[in-house]
Amino acid sequence: MEAPEVPIEKVHEDLHEHAHGHGKPGWAMGVALSTALLAVLAAIASLLAGHYANEGMLDQMKSSNEWSRYQAKSVKENVLRSKMDLLVALGKPINPKDTEKVAEYKKEEEELGESAKKLGEGSEHHMELHAKLARSVTLFQVAIGVSAIAVLTDRRWFWLGGIACGVLGTFFLITAFLH
Repeated sequence: MEAPEVPIEKVHEDLHEHAHGHGKPGWAMGVALSTALLAVLAAIASLLAGHYANEGMLDQMKSSNEWSRYQAKSVKENVLRSKMDLLVALGKPINPKDTEKVAEYKKEEEELGESAKKLGEGSEHHMELHAKLARSVTLFQVAIGVSAIAVLTDRRWFWLGGIACGVLGTFFLITAFLH
């Protein structure tokens, strides 16, 4: 899965031009620095979101493979049991190796089932982390955009809104790390 793209180059150019073109370098420079920090956090969150999405898909594929192997063993076991039932119905002896093989299939089914469940749980865990990080990336992008609007419209309260989105994005990024 491809990582979400964070298109921020144009925003940084506009902020830089605006910061040097107006007589308010302190405020505009603060916005530029905060958006640069938000861009770094967005890049980190985006990279991690892509990583966890890939890991989740890989675990899901491995889980599916284990369930397929489980089903194959189950079919083999059922065919062998049918053979044994047919021999009993015909009054013929059952080969002890067949009984051993049925027990072996049963044991392998249990192991494959446990492995498939663990891989499925791992996939779910990775996808939960991906979702948190994707929320974080989205909030960072919104924060960068709102901060750019603040400079372009000369309205500081937009910047505060952008900072609030950045803080919320940071919250999701931190909770993903602590998960």
